[in-house]
Amino acid sequence: MKALSLRPAPAVLAALLWAGVCGAQTAPDQPVATAHNDALLQLLQDKGLVQQVRRVRDAAGDMVVAAMAYLGAPYRRGGSSADEGFDCSGFTRHVFENTIGLLLPRRADQQARLPELAQVGREELKPGDLVFFNTMRRAFSHVGIYVGEGRFIHAPRTGSEVRIEDMRTAYWAQRFNGARRAGLVSTGAPDTADPAQP
Repeated sequence: MKALSLRPAPAVLAALLWAGVCGAQTAPDQPVATAHNDALLQLLQDKGLVQQVRRVRDAAGDMVVAAMAYLGAPYRRGGSSADEGFDCSGFTRHVFENTIGLLLPRRADQQARLPELAQVGREELKPGDLVFFNTMRRAFSHVGIYVGEGRFIHAPRTGSEVRIEDMRTAYWAQRFNGARRAGLVSTGAPDTADPAQP
């Protein structure tokens, strides 16, 4: 018997998140969840992400849900696709291009300086904003996507994989450089969780 992959294609996860996980009703004539979807739902439950996915869907829609489809994708320096893996800026570039059609520059520091992105204060963060960090003794050397409640999703480093982390931990709070917002990112109320506070 072939083992199930726990990292499905983004379309599969997006459909699962919008349907079963996020509480949408399935019509009686629609197919029930497959074993693959059951395994994915179990993985999300085991990682405590089901409620977070529901909140994110309501707050930011497609961009953050699409980013979450890559949880577990391997880190690869210079990588910019799920097939080869992602580095931090390759990940944000891929998500933005495939959800809102905005092609970001290749490097994190170039993304931070893109004129089409508005600067956002820490207290104004909304799901879908790009968040930048100084992780290599230079400004804007790392980037991720804010998902709400003080957390962000990113491709961290060699030997790791795309994951969600808390910006309020000392490591990330001390290295936060700023945030940027595309015009199409959610315009709802700012997230009230201050990422600087532990």
